[in-house]
Amino acid sequence: MTAIKHALQRDIFTPNDERLLSIVNVCKAGKKKKNCFLCATVTTERPVQVKVVKVKKSDKGDFYKRQIAWALRDLAVVDAKDAIKENPEFDLHFEKIYKWVASSTAEKNAFISCIWKLNQRYLRKKIDFVNVSSQLLEESVPSGENQSVTGGDEEAVDEYQELNAREEQDIEIIMEGCEYAISNAEAFAERLSRELQVLDGANIQSIMASEKQVNILMKLLDEALQEVDQIEFKLSSYEEMLQSVKEQMDQISESNHLIHLSNTNNVKLLSEIEFLVNHMDLAKGHIKALQEGDLASSRGIEACTNAADALLQCMNVALRPGHDMLLAVKQQQQRFSDLREHFARRLASHLNNVFVQQGHDQSSTLAQHSIELTLPNHHPFHRDLLRYAKLMEWLKSTDYGKYEGLTKNYMDYLSRLYEREIKDFFEVAKIKMTGTTKESKKFGLHGSSGKLTGSTSSLNKLSVQSSGNRRSQSSSLLDMGNMSTSDLDVADRTKFDKIFEQVLSELEPLCLAEQDFISKFFKLQQHQSMPGTVTEADDLDGGTSSRLHNSGTPLPVSSEKDMIRQMMTKIFRCIEPELNNLIALGDKIDSFNSLYMLVKMSHHVWTAQNVDPASFLSTTLGNVLVTVKRNFDKCISNQIRQMEEVKISKKSKVGILPFVAEFEEFAGLAESIFKNAERRGDLDKAYTKLIRGVFVNVEKVANESQKTPRDVVMMENFHHIFATLSRLKISCLEAEKKEAKQKYTDHLQSYVIYSLGQPLEKLNHFFEGVEARVAQGIREEEVSYQLAFNKQELRKVIKEYPGKEVKKGLDNLYKKVDKHLCEEENLLQVVWHSMQDEFIRQYKHFEGLIARCYPGSGVTMEFTIQDILDYCSSIAQSH
Repeated sequence: MTAIKHALQRDIFTPNDERLLSIVNVCKAGKKKKNCFLCATVTTERPVQVKVVKVKKSDKGDFYKRQIAWALRDLAVVDAKDAIKENPEFDLHFEKIYKWVASSTAEKNAFISCIWKLNQRYLRKKIDFVNVSSQLLEESVPSGENQSVTGGDEEAVDEYQELNAREEQDIEIIMEGCEYAISNAEAFAERLSRELQVLDGANIQSIMASEKQVNILMKLLDEALQEVDQIEFKLSSYEEMLQSVKEQMDQISESNHLIHLSNTNNVKLLSEIEFLVNHMDLAKGHIKALQEGDLASSRGIEACTNAADALLQCMNVALRPGHDMLLAVKQQQQRFSDLREHFARRLASHLNNVFVQQGHDQSSTLAQHSIELTLPNHHPFHRDLLRYAKLMEWLKSTDYGKYEGLTKNYMDYLSRLYEREIKDFFEVAKIKMTGTTKESKKFGLHGSSGKLTGSTSSLNKLSVQSSGNRRSQSSSLLDMGNMSTSDLDVADRTKFDKIFEQVLSELEPLCLAEQDFISKFFKLQQHQSMPGTVTEADDLDGGTSSRLHNSGTPLPVSSEKDMIRQMMTKIFRCIEPELNNLIALGDKIDSFNSLYMLVKMSHHVWTAQNVDPASFLSTTLGNVLVTVKRNFDKCISNQIRQMEEVKISKKSKVGILPFVAEFEEFAGLAESIFKNAERRGDLDKAYTKLIRGVFVNVEKVANESQKTPRDVVMMENFHHIFATLSRLKISCLEAEKKEAKQKYTDHLQSYVIYSLGQPLEKLNHFFEGVEARVAQGIREEEVSYQLAFNKQELRKVIKEYPGKEVKKGLDNLYKKVDKHLCEEENLLQVVWHSMQDEFIRQYKHFEGLIARCYPGSGVTMEFTIQDILDYCSSIAQSH
């Protein structure tokens, strides 16, 4: 292996400036044995590159060639397979896993040890060694030393360095001078030793010869020192001469310093004076604008705004230390304060007058909106006031007390104005909902306020009237009590829906426009926090003064966003109660109106929350939505309660129960209203409650029915429910639809079987006895030997039912079924066809019993299946 290692070093790695550190003879695992060598190498040049090279013997000759090389940094895992037992197999994980089998375990361990050393030295321990004996790794590092070297292999290589060209040439010259150097190494070494001694003696003689030169050098140094002493003496005399000159120059320098200091002070003084003059001097035009400027015209407002900004800059100038001690500065600051106070009073007074005038101007326009369902437009007023927005910002930063006073006055004036407008607006909406002013009085509406002020008795009358008007045509069959169903047509409900939508559509832009104006005019941003805003617990009417320090500076509170919301709450304090009154009116007109209101209100709440979830509009509409949802739940509860209170008439047949028809009307209306609505989940929950109530109460009424059989009540009503659910395709009621169909089918079959027992009553009893004997264990062919069931008795029973008698019985049965069934559901032919099929099935069953129990008797029924079909068809056509 050593010879191969040296050969590989010489032939493959030396030409590439690489050193071979370790080698292992391997072959691939599980394949045909083709040996090759894995070599661990490092480059001789820096930076050092460490590689694992696969070397294979050439097929054409007796030399090795380099087949593939991997960088050691690409090696992820070395898997030795077994850390305890000797195993020549091992894996190297490069971009893929290479499985090898070494020629011996010792070679494998030596190679893995070398890889571990290279990993420690060059790769900072990046390679994972799996199933490798810890003892093997510990032996690779000398104990007691913290070093990461590559071990003996690399040190051995370092001891035997190749000679360069010059060294080879020198050795050749020496050896040419001594022909016996190779044959007699001791003589050669002795000769070299003698030559070294000669060289040492020559060096000593050279040192001794240089002593004379040293003496000459010392003499020259002494002469140089004498010259230096003479130069120093001359320099001392020159220094004494210059001493007097130095004193005169110091006096001149001190005089110049004083002059420079004086000039510097004068420049600084001038700079301070210029600073004060430039920054604390207010132009006469600005002073005049602040004292006498016209706050009504656009040009005057602009001049006042510029003057106020200039005044604020002068007052906020950052004075340098000591400026506040100057009398002129104090006087100027006092003058600025007086100007600020005067202008703030003048501005506040003017804006208060504008607020008052706005209330009067808007009141004059209310008449033209009294007959239309629209709210007055405040845009012109907002546009005029926004001209003062910069002045309001100035007032907010300079005199917060007056700013807060203006805010409170604005809320007071505008809240009264909006209250009149909104109440009149809702009065018109209520009149349009109820039709006329005269009709609105029936619902308790009177007075300009538009509030629901009817007494409790009038509301009770309304409820009774609504119940009476909403009875179905089947009220002659049932005692409805408080049960109420809608007789309002689609046009009336659509009209209510449009009016309610118009009310919300008018309120939304009004609130958004006012909120936007408040934010811009009062400089209240949505995302910043500002001192002096009001928390939700503060009283908007009386808490303003308590929020200021003695100095008038604002106290910090939550945020400007809260301030906007509370101003909106104060200004539009009547919106929520008016909306609640309108909702109450709509609910009293028709409880199904709660469906329209729930959908519309949910949509507007969703829209408002997308804009700003915490805004006044979003909060108010959310509160009203709670009321609407409560009314919707109440509507559902009332319908269920009315189902439970239904009383049936003892003299008339039942037919389709009113609450079943009411559910059909409700479901049809709800599906048209809630199409693509956001609150579909609320409707699905209501459906589940209602359908359960319908199922329970249909069964209850069927059990209490005396005139109409229970199966007929169940069959007709569940057929109607199944048809309704099939037509509307309500996904959340699929299970109930299947249940309704099953109940309808079961009770149809039960009714048919019960009814068919009457036309052939004696024949039914006879064959029931036959089946009972068979059930007791008597063989079928022996039943005819029973006295009560012999052939003579059978013939006697059969003779009682000739074809004419059967037809008569079927005709009576048809008439009885016709009396039981109602015309609305139109199930007569369905039931009659089912009875025909059941009668034929019984006929075949009787014939089978005769054939099995009375074989060879020749006894047959006096009518055939074709006779039955003819009888049923003839009866159906005759009626």
